[in-house]
Amino acid sequence: MTSANLKTDLSGKTALVTGGASGIGLATSEVLASCGATVAINHLPDDPRADAEIERLTAAGLNVIGAPGNVSTEEGCNDMIAAAVKELQGLDILINNAGTAATQEPIPFENLEAMTSDFWDSILSTNLLGPFRCSKAAASALKAGDGGAIVNTASIAGQTSVGSSIAYGASKAALINLTRNLARALSPEVRVNAVAPGFVRSPWTETWPDDRRDKLINAALLKRCVETDDIAQAMLFLASHPAVTAQTLTVDCGINL
Repeated sequence: MTSANLKTDLSGKTALVTGGASGIGLATSEVLASCGATVAINHLPDDPRADAEIERLTAAGLNVIGAPGNVSTEEGCNDMIAAAVKELQGLDILINNAGTAATQEPIPFENLEAMTSDFWDSILSTNLLGPFRCSKAAASALKAGDGGAIVNTASIAGQTSVGSSIAYGASKAALINLTRNLARALSPEVRVNAVAPGFVRSPWTETWPDDRRDKLINAALLKRCVETDDIAQAMLFLASHPAVTAQTLTVDCGINL
């Protein structure tokens, strides 16, 4: 079997990736587009990285467009989804990837004072309400196609691992539950799954001290960190496999053990 036989063909398909200007979202956008999909890359309107990345991917011959908008607000989410679906002329795949830790440094769990209402609001509005609002707004377009798919970016922090904060872990645990229940709500026309990454080499983690990154790598069974392309490939599998729904696929190099 040649490598060409192994490549997923998404020709004629349309996709929307939230939080697509960097990290996991950008890698997923590139993978989906390289398989033939036309991809709308959502990004915050003031994100300076978006235009440069869209220009780079377009120059490489990939079909990508920008989809600016803030998914942490209901109006921003609804407007962005409507505009993207209109420009794409439909929607087959929704990747709910936009998320935030709301902090650059992990917050010790015993520091309850840091878990303010504003901090919780920032986490939940993006990590939980964002995916729900996007899924709700895109549901009719996804159902109208030939087998729609939603893939959410969860985290091992929502399973058994320690995340960046209590609020972050709670948001990702809730997202895993939301994934199962959206799979029930949107079946049989739309499949809904999630990927739970472990420690990922990304713009958020690249500023961490070497000893923190080394500790996490050494704790993993595979003695390596997860790359953004590892998650993108898992997203591709869940977005394209017709028999998989209501599942959360852990991609963590074995660190959760």
